[in-house]
Amino acid sequence: MKIIVPMAGRGSRLRPHSLTVPKPLIPVAGEPIVHRLVKDIAKVINQPIDEIAFVLGDPAFFGDDVVSSLKALAESLGAKPSIYRQDKPLGTGHAIMCAKDSLSGPAVIAYADTLIRADFNLDQEADSVIWVKQVDQPEAYGVVKLNDKNEIVELVEKPKFFVSDLAVIGIYYFKDVSVLKEELQHVLDNNIVNGGEYQINDGIKGMMAKGKIFKTGQVDEWMDCGNKTVTVETNARMLGFLQDDGEQLIAPSLKIENSKIVQPCYIGKNVILKDSTIGPFVSIGDNSTIESSTVKNSLIQTHTTIKNANLDEAMIGNHAIFDGDFSKISIGDYSVLE
Repeated sequence: MKIIVPMAGRGSRLRPHSLTVPKPLIPVAGEPIVHRLVKDIAKVINQPIDEIAFVLGDPAFFGDDVVSSLKALAESLGAKPSIYRQDKPLGTGHAIMCAKDSLSGPAVIAYADTLIRADFNLDQEADSVIWVKQVDQPEAYGVVKLNDKNEIVELVEKPKFFVSDLAVIGIYYFKDVSVLKEELQHVLDNNIVNGGEYQINDGIKGMMAKGKIFKTGQVDEWMDCGNKTVTVETNARMLGFLQDDGEQLIAPSLKIENSKIVQPCYIGKNVILKDSTIGPFVSIGDNSTIESSTVKNSLIQTHTTIKNANLDEAMIGNHAIFDGDFSKISIGDYSVLE
């Protein structure tokens, strides 16, 4: 089994944080989004992972440190890491084809801006499984249309009329991904574009037209990390799940003085808390200091200092200094507000 992870985009909706750190590497509940996603997929498919291929963008942004962290992630799962580049943002189908040398055999393709909780078995009769989540407002999503055999027969983007309430979440399984590769090559060769880009959906439609069987795999939780508001919400939900799983969320190196922690919280290594109340639903990265503050429902990254603050629904980057009484603030790396 292989996992293919296109992650070339910079993530404009999560600025200023994604100006200095690729969005998939921004930590949520103490771990980068893409790391958590890939590990969760590995749990769901419950098969040995032979290779994990990452499709990255501009080397100036997705640099050596990014490559090193992704290689370490793959190797931690016993998989060969492969790194590819998408030089131009030409769409999901184009990004996948940048990894064409790895497109063979069974594979999962996953876009690295979402997190999941799921427990299901892959349908061995299907040529492909598209992971979906039941949603309340299907008109806001791409959804699947099913026949009476519960096979996917059509993908419909933001339907004006009800088709189904099963939204496509951007994770796909292919029994033989080389079949998708052939269809996407046809898309590229014939310049088939939607919205000015080459899309994975056009490759999938080609497979359906040739009689390939598509089934759904339904996830229990689908958590977006598209912008600051939903990322803060995702952090809170993930912390709740991890606490229920019994994970150790507070590093033993924590130094705490006259402070209170309201669980669930993630607190990294060498954090200092002084005269503060932290939580619930707060993640604090390594080597950060919080003093004379109240913080809840927030993400604070590494090497950051917070003083005299009352934070709620805040997101603060790495190496930042914040001293003030704003609450829902969002500031990026190396910012100083005093």
